[in-house]
Amino acid sequence: MVNHKRPIIKYDNIIVFPGAAQKLIKEGHHFAEEYQYEKAVECFEKAFLYEEGDEATLSAYAYALYELKAYEKAKDVCAQLLAMGTSLYVEVMELYITVCMQLKEYHQVEALIDALIEENALPPAQLEKFERLKELNMEVAKNLQQKEEVQALIEEHEFDITTFSELKPNEQALRLHRLIDTNIRQLKQELKEIIECENIHPFVRSLALILLVEQEVSIEVNVTKFERAKKVNPAHLQLPTQLPQYAQVKKIVENKLEQDPTTLEMVQYLMAKHAIVTYPFEWLPFETDDIAYSYIDFVQSMLGKVQEMDYEIMDFLQMLEKLSELQDV
Repeated sequence: MVNHKRPIIKYDNIIVFPGAAQKLIKEGHHFAEEYQYEKAVECFEKAFLYEEGDEATLSAYAYALYELKAYEKAKDVCAQLLAMGTSLYVEVMELYITVCMQLKEYHQVEALIDALIEENALPPAQLEKFERLKELNMEVAKNLQQKEEVQALIEEHEFDITTFSELKPNEQALRLHRLIDTNIRQLKQELKEIIECENIHPFVRSLALILLVEQEVSIEVNVTKFERAKKVNPAHLQLPTQLPQYAQVKKIVENKLEQDPTTLEMVQYLMAKHAIVTYPFEWLPFETDDIAYSYIDFVQSMLGKVQEMDYEIMDFLQMLEKLSELQDV
């Protein structure tokens, strides 16, 4: 006679009734579909005590681990799936690569994607997605390296006014540029001192001020440039190209050069550079109309066209051009 009864399993002297593991797996899938990842992982891990998971269950388990930021465990499960020869190869590989990025294993990610592409292991429809993953990985790795470099500079007090002042303007500008994607609040006092130091190049001082403005850092700063002085709070300042006179000059120039896009582009380029030099001031005391037409004359003279010019304003624009190139005047 054939015995149709399913055997009772014992695990650490605990009796496991038939179907218990399958019930746990079913519940785990349900919780995963409902975004209840902690409960899903708990069910899967209990089930795995009694039997090995199939690829659908392991895939759901890996994804739930990823959502819970258990990246090391998620990576191990993905590796297990790939070793099994899963039919979900592309999906599991994408998750594996994403997990490696979270673990900051950027070199491994790049090497893995390169190998997949070289060995034609990806369906043509998926190739673009993995190439985008590679580009994203490279960008994240680059940003992390830059942040680490900036942190090292901060720890070495390279933004202290004494140390910073000893650098050449182009090196000062480069160091400030590295702060763009960094939370600069920890450096607000150092940046204030840079902005207020009249021995530092005006363009560099403007870059430091713009950093504070972009992150709306509230701190009172005394700015002295071109024989003018004012107290500003970066949290309440507009960026150079958003200031009132800039908008007025821009409008006049655009109307005048509507039929001359080449000259217009050159004028706008110069205006944007020069607005950084004078920031937070503008072209005062010169009149807005005079500034606008002088920019047009300035560019046309660069293109070889002889113009009647206001030489006082022209000298001022030439000085701004030199300063915008980090030259001394």
